Amino acid sequence: MDKIMKRILWLLLINFGWIVPSISQDMGLSKIGGTIIAHQAASTQQYIGSPSIAILPTGDYIASHDLFGPESSEFVQALTRVYRSSDKGKTWKQVSEIQGAFWSSLFVNRGALYLLGPDRHHGTVLIRRSDDGGDTWSHPTGTEDGLLLKGMFHCAPMPVIEHNGRLWRGMETAHGPIQEWGKRYGAMMMSAPVDADLLKANSWTTSNSLFYDSTYLEGNFTGWLEGNAVVTLDGGMADILRVDDRTTHEEKAAMVKISADGKVASFDPKTGFIPFPGGSKKFAIRFDETSGRYWTLSNIIPEEFRKQYPKRNAASFRNTLALMSSVDLLNWQVHELVLQHPDVINHGFQYVDWLVDGEDMIMASRTAYDDGKEIANNNHDANFLTFHRIEGFREKAKRIL
Repeated sequence: MDKIMKRILWLLLINFGWIVPSISQDMGLSKIGGTIIAHQAASTQQYIGSPSIAILPTGDYIASHDLFGPESSEFVQALTRVYRSSDKGKTWKQVSEIQGAFWSSLFVNRGALYLLGPDRHHGTVLIRRSDDGGDTWSHPTGTEDGLLLKGMFHCAPMPVIEHNGRLWRGMETAHGPIQEWGKRYGAMMMSAPVDADLLKANSWTTSNSLFYDSTYLEGNFTGWLEGNAVVTLDGGMADILRVDDRTTHEEKAAMVKISADGKVASFDPKTGFIPFPGGSKKFAIRFDETSGRYWTLSNIIPEEFRKQYPKRNAASFRNTLALMSSVDLLNWQVHELVLQHPDVINHGFQYVDWLVDGEDMIMASRTAYDDGKEIANNNHDANFLTFHRIEGFREKAKRIL
């Protein structure tokens, strides 16, 4: 079989979801050391966003992404694709496609798989359930079967965690009085009893929303978003958010306190902002009981790139992905550079979602990379969804960069 026929066959296999092969030289990704889950050519002007990952009770992995960009339907009814791997991430198969899902989180509760997020860019919050590993999904039609919050909302595929008999998930309203990116978002928390019917809107409690305040960070605060539901050391609940401050490369996060009943969100600007490498980009925080540490993967900014682009917005450095941990949520240590490319402009490993699987950390990345034919539109507009494994991740805590 000549090279052209091989290429045609490969593309057919990919595009029809029959199989997704390991990273190959053909796609120009041999240096990443992971697996391609999905590829979307940059020339389509539809870009891969919102990676999420889950582990089914069977041990199969589930991953999802949406599509954004000028040729996508993100502002009408966004498209999300779902993939499954039955061999620990070595190969992937697309199993479903969902109309009306954007920025959505996969999670498993009581044996069932769920997908939670807006139906579009700044859309209504929906939840769907799958009882067959992502092949088919419930279809929301109203508040009794999946429509949770009407209006305009924002988020990313953030962790859905269990604590004190409830599920918790950070969310932002987009109804802020200043309708600008960042400034329009109000930090809030959603929660529901773990044994409730999660498709019913009345199962869920929402906190008040904390909107943009121009006085924060000495007037340099320009918004917070993509909040993490995290259990604090004292057993409380917090919403830890990405912080936008375009005046400095010294990145930070914000820690919003949530009451035990999930109804009240509060913030102290004097103590609530914490140093957090990579905090101006999306990050997911989870607590690992085995190590007794909080872990995350974030887009830090190594000094070499700070010097190369001294005036570049910190939120636009996405070419370095680092493994970090903390014992107290306040002091974060960088242990390892997991993925890195020397090009800041057209390469990125971002919006990473991850889970612990035994001794390893598994992750799905929104990856912008040269595919062998064309470069990504930019480091933000990703053309790949890739899967990676960090073996023995807990051992990395012994090393501090």
